Amino acid sequence: MSSVNEIMSWTFVQETKAPQEVYEILVNGEEIEAAYKTVRDVAVITNKRIIIADKQGITGKKVEVYTIPFKSIVMYSSENAHGILDFNAEIELWTRVGKFKLNLKKGIDIRKLDKIIGENIL
Repeated sequence: MSSVNEIMSWTFVQETKAPQEVYEILVNGEEIEAAYKTVRDVAVITNKRIIIADKQGITGKKVEVYTIPFKSIVMYSSENAHGILDFNAEIELWTRVGKFKLNLKKGIDIRKLDKIIGENIL
């Protein structure tokens, strides 16, 4: 587990479909709004939280699942160059326990993700 002072970060590679096993952990009234392939697994954005699976070890059989509830986000920022040289973008989330960074590879619609986060924390 990372210390509160460290910045945890994940890279979203491309938009994808949510894996079936995510539906098993959703609570009543929770709906999937987007899903993104990460380097080794997937991140799912719902109307209540961001769920990020982090495969560990050489085989990737052990999976740690992180949940960032929208109600814990106190501030966020988004950054992109929005142009021909825009190879990636990032979103930073400040929560009660620390700061998280979501790196978005080229081709991911940062405004879509920006809107989902805004609609669910404001």
